[in-house]
Amino acid sequence: MQLLIVHHDPEMGDALVQMVKNYTRHYCHLVPSDAEAIDWARRHQRCDLLLTQLEAEGINGLALGSALSEIFSRMQVLFFPNYAADKRRLEIADSKVFPEPISGDDLLGAIEGAEQTPKDAPDFFHAVDVLQMCCLSRRNGALQMVKDGKSGLVFLRNGKIVHAETTAARGPDALFEIVVWKYVEFAYEGSVRPPLETITAPWDEILTDAVNHEKEEHKSQRQSA
Repeated sequence: MQLLIVHHDPEMGDALVQMVKNYTRHYCHLVPSDAEAIDWARRHQRCDLLLTQLEAEGINGLALGSALSEIFSRMQVLFFPNYAADKRRLEIADSKVFPEPISGDDLLGAIEGAEQTPKDAPDFFHAVDVLQMCCLSRRNGALQMVKDGKSGLVFLRNGKIVHAETTAARGPDALFEIVVWKYVEFAYEGSVRPPLETITAPWDEILTDAVNHEKEEHKSQRQSA
C-alpha cells in the first residue's frame, strides 16, 4: 500500500514513518500540513491509507480526509487526535482513532486491517469511535452517518451531543438507532447548528447507554434467529 502520514511534529512523524518501514512492507511518505498533503496528492496516482492528525497547526484532519477522498476514491483514513488516550470513556474494537501515547501494536493492526479491506469497500468507522473523537475534541457542528441507505445526523455543541435525528426518530432514540448501525460512513460539517436540543445527558453517559442498547438489540436478534 501507499501510505501518507500528515503530522506537524517532525519527531513524531519520523517515528511513525520508521515504524511503518520497520514492521510493514508499505511505502510511506510524511508531510507536515494539509497544503503539502494536497500538493503531494497532485503528484501521485495512489494513496491507500491516510494517517493524519485530527487538528494541529496547518492541519484539519477531517477536512483533509474529505478532500483527499475526492482524489483517491478508495482511500482509508486513520486519525491522531489531540487528546490523551486516558481521556477515552469507551474502548472500541478495531478503532481507527489513535490518541497519544499511541499503541504501536494497535496502529500496526489497523494498517493491516486497511490492507485487507476490499478495494471497493467504503471507509467504514464505528459510529461510537467517531462520536467519541468529536466529543473529546470539543467539536461543534453536525455529523452525517450513513449505512445501507439509512442516514442519520448528530449535532454537537462544544463537544456535547445535543440532538440526533434519523428518518424514524429524534433525540436519544435516533442516537441509539445510529449506534445499532455500528459501522458507518460519515461526513462532518462544522458550521451547521442544531435545529433544536433534545439530548441533555453528558455525551459519555448517552453513548454508554447507546452501546448497551446496541448489545441488547444484537442479543435479541440472535435469540430470535
